Amino acid sequence: MAKYHWQSQNVKQSGVDDMVLLSKITEDAIVDNLKKRYMDDYIFTYIGPVLISINPFKQMPYFTDREVELYQGAAQYENPPHIYALSDYMYRNMMIDAENQCVIISGESGAGKTVAAKYIMGYISKVSGGGSKVQHVKDIILQSNPLLEAFGNAKTVRNNNSSRFGKYFEIQFSRGGEPDGGKISNFLLEKSRVVNQNENERNFHIYYQMIEGANTQQKEALGIMTPDYYYYLNQSGTYKVDGTNDSKDFQETMEAMQVIGIPGDIQAQVLQIVAGILHLGNITFIEAGNYGQVESTDLLAFPAYLLGIDPNRLQDKLISRKWDGKGESIKVTLNQEQATYTRDALAKALYARLFDYLVEAVNKAIQKPCEEFSTGVLDIYGFEIFQKNGFEQFCINFVNEKLQQIFIELTLKAEQEEYVQEGIKWTPIEYFNNKIVCDLIENKLNPPGIMSVLDDVCATMHAKGEGADGTLLQKLQAAVGTHEHFNSWNSGFVVHHYAGKVSYDIKGFCERNRDVLFPDLIELMQSSEYHFICSLFPEKLNTDKKSRPTTASSKIKKQANDLVSTLMKCTPHYIRCIKPNETKRPKDWEESRGRHQVEYLGLRENIRVRRAGFAYRRPFNKFLMRYAILTAETWPCWRGPEQQGVLHLLRSVNMDTDQYQMGRNKVFVKNPESLFLLEEMRERKFDTFARIIQKSWRRCIARKKYEQMREEASDILYNSKERRRNSINRNFVGDYLGLEQRPELRQFLAKRERVDFADSVNKFDRRFKSIKRDLILTPKGIYLIGLEKVKKGPEKGQIKEVLKRKLEFGNISGVSLSTRQDDFFILHEAQYDSLLESNFKTEFLSLLSKRYEDINKRKLTISFTDRLEFRVKKEGWGGGGSRMVVFLSGQGNLSQIKPGGKTLTITVGDGLPKSSKPTRKGAPQSQGGGGRNNVGNRGHQNGAAKFSRAPQSQPSEITYSTPNKHGHPPSTAPPKLGSQRAPRVPVHNQNNQGNMDFLNVPDQGMSGKQRKRSISQRPPPAPKPQPNHPKPPQGPRCRAIYQYIGQDTDEISFDVNDEFDLVKADSSGWWTGRHQGREGLFPGNYVEKI
Repeated sequence: MAKYHWQSQNVKQSGVDDMVLLSKITEDAIVDNLKKRYMDDYIFTYIGPVLISINPFKQMPYFTDREVELYQGAAQYENPPHIYALSDYMYRNMMIDAENQCVIISGESGAGKTVAAKYIMGYISKVSGGGSKVQHVKDIILQSNPLLEAFGNAKTVRNNNSSRFGKYFEIQFSRGGEPDGGKISNFLLEKSRVVNQNENERNFHIYYQMIEGANTQQKEALGIMTPDYYYYLNQSGTYKVDGTNDSKDFQETMEAMQVIGIPGDIQAQVLQIVAGILHLGNITFIEAGNYGQVESTDLLAFPAYLLGIDPNRLQDKLISRKWDGKGESIKVTLNQEQATYTRDALAKALYARLFDYLVEAVNKAIQKPCEEFSTGVLDIYGFEIFQKNGFEQFCINFVNEKLQQIFIELTLKAEQEEYVQEGIKWTPIEYFNNKIVCDLIENKLNPPGIMSVLDDVCATMHAKGEGADGTLLQKLQAAVGTHEHFNSWNSGFVVHHYAGKVSYDIKGFCERNRDVLFPDLIELMQSSEYHFICSLFPEKLNTDKKSRPTTASSKIKKQANDLVSTLMKCTPHYIRCIKPNETKRPKDWEESRGRHQVEYLGLRENIRVRRAGFAYRRPFNKFLMRYAILTAETWPCWRGPEQQGVLHLLRSVNMDTDQYQMGRNKVFVKNPESLFLLEEMRERKFDTFARIIQKSWRRCIARKKYEQMREEASDILYNSKERRRNSINRNFVGDYLGLEQRPELRQFLAKRERVDFADSVNKFDRRFKSIKRDLILTPKGIYLIGLEKVKKGPEKGQIKEVLKRKLEFGNISGVSLSTRQDDFFILHEAQYDSLLESNFKTEFLSLLSKRYEDINKRKLTISFTDRLEFRVKKEGWGGGGSRMVVFLSGQGNLSQIKPGGKTLTITVGDGLPKSSKPTRKGAPQSQGGGGRNNVGNRGHQNGAAKFSRAPQSQPSEITYSTPNKHGHPPSTAPPKLGSQRAPRVPVHNQNNQGNMDFLNVPDQGMSGKQRKRSISQRPPPAPKPQPNHPKPPQGPRCRAIYQYIGQDTDEISFDVNDEFDLVKADSSGWWTGRHQGREGLFPGNYVEKI
């Protein structure tokens, strides 16, 4: 039976995700696990924090926006291994620790390093924020890839898109984590490829892109022919690459130049140089009396035209050289071989300097004045072994040797040394340290390394010839012949690299190392009519500087060491790329190749160190700074020894003692899961604080919004209807049914259908009998939901919710109300009308009007009269007909209803004047509770009605209405309060009827809170009997007249009729009480003093 990953849906489990968990740590077990995962299309595997990536040689389906979302902010163990997980961890570490990060991608040629670098840059671009300027930087970072690949990558026998240069790309970030700059450092472009390629290989991509993708006008201007016409392209006989569209790639390259900001005229000259190099390569030479001559002078014109130079001068500089002797200048004529070498030197110099210009153009486009944070991505040519390995392979493999040294230094050597220094119990693990190979190549003295010997030979070399290479081989044999990692053979030498033995052909080593461009050629290019081409050759030739010229090997050695220094200053992350086969086909696993790479990458030693070691280590002060927020004792700062503070934090989260060790200056945590526990708790703390801030902000916004809504609603009734004294300043809540917790009601709504308003209302039938209905208003219409007993089926006899009626906005013709202060209204609809009664009619009417106008593009008709007529539904033979509702002036705030035939008479006392308007929330608020008899024994949860209404008499002057014998609803909701208590405004005398401000209630702060209002048919409980015997003397007490549920940690909760101690009656309206042994705040208008 197949296993699936616990977190991700439908992701099959294959082998082990993290090879630290392998039951056996052998090369066989590692290779088998990697093979199994590769064959199941899982190309990523972990060794702790190190990511192993296998080239699948096909596009995988898990690099979409869904994966970006899945891995963003997730812990490593939550999802299957992925390059996005490493990218996210690196980005978050940079933000958390305020430290620069780098990722070192290593592996042999064709293992997938360049693609991995692209995915990292793409992920960071997607998850980091920013405005238009930041987006421009992101575009340049992403567009630099196709541009530099076109000019710096080529097909080799081992890889169809092999990087023939090294690149360290620093993405620079602002303090907020937005990419706002960057910098590219490039290393040792393989210039020799411009003039010569091995069989089945190609020159740089740009040549084939230009030939295939240039338009007719460009082809004519640049003299573009088929690739087999050019000597610099036809030596290998390979022009096409499977799966590569050169024409499409050319358009991408030109678009990239545009995005980076290279002007149009410079773009044209870039193509002129590329085409000029091709035409330059077709100039051939013949031997005439020991001197070289141009075979066909006709071929000089076009390259000279493209490069903006004189063709005669070009011919002269190709076949002769100016020799500066002591005080005089001699012109030396070159032979055929030397002329060919001069032509190739010019072509290579032009291409290399053009490439440097493009890198610099990218840097200028994204440079920033000061560095803050950065994440570096190292994408460098992979270790490679060809049938014939020359000077370029030697340099490439040296750089890879240095990168392997960094990996060993930081993951195997430094880690073990750190345990010893910190006094952690540790058993040393043996591994191969390749520093001995690096020293063999780069040592300066005692003994001198290969590069030092090479530079010495080049310094004494005067003319081109095989003699220098022979001298080099002899000197190497004398200097390092006895070294255990060096051997010589008849045509060169062998170096035992960390990845295997490589035989280097000595031919051309000295010439390529000298890398000298003669002054004649520099002078020639400085004479170009194109300023851009002149700018590529900025040398000053008149100086008398006679120092030894810089060689290619000393340059790459300096660059490699500078790179190591840069990487050592960052927090490193590692991707070890593995090439599964040489066929470049998917699902083809070559056992011996896989095993060889596992061995030389040192994966087994890496797993052993990881299993025995600790996943996380941090200096005490940094650990305290990161996790101080977890306890009150450590926040904001720990007072005491740092080590004790760290121990306090670890104990506070109940971490097992075998999961960590305390060093002398650092804490070591064994498993990543233990670290994730700390991170999760920290996130939870911040989440809580964020919610408090959000809550306050939303409350503020909601308060303003609902004040505005209340005023808009009031405008509907203004000068048309009397207002209830205690409802005019009521806050709007919207959902009075708590639909989020009522699936039985939500079943009638569409999925994610928004609810504007929901309340329990009274509906009156043709006989004026009152029936309970749940009324819900949404953007789709009005729902009236009732209860019915199931008559058949398995649920027979049960009471179930039924959709009684749905009113479409298009069918509603208007709404009628009286001019009195009652809560009745009639919805007029095409078939028949509905007479309803709701406490919250004003809020409902306001929301209905908006929805009606949005959909029907006209205002809702609302009429006010004290004689209302409504049509009733046809039932059986009785027909429909109409009914009358007549409103009369009476006594009190409660409506008294009297049915009589086809007329319903409703009497109610006078309310506030029709011109009344709600007061602003900033005004002083009154304790709106009234006397003790005003609510009887009804319960409320922070203002929502909890029980159904029962008959009770009520004086007219009280604030909150109570039920009458007909079971009508109270005229308003009780006071509404949320968890906020600011501002706590002074409370005025509740009997001050002259000032309407006393009607205001403390703000509820509805936003984001679910208000529940349960409606029941059972009568409220009887009041508690008061004891007759006198109580012993005690402090002031109070009795709850509404239920209150505390909204914050410093508030108390109570039910209706609960009695408790009153500690302090504050003028702000927030009183302090003691209930059930707990002291806290509560709203004073929810209680009465006793």
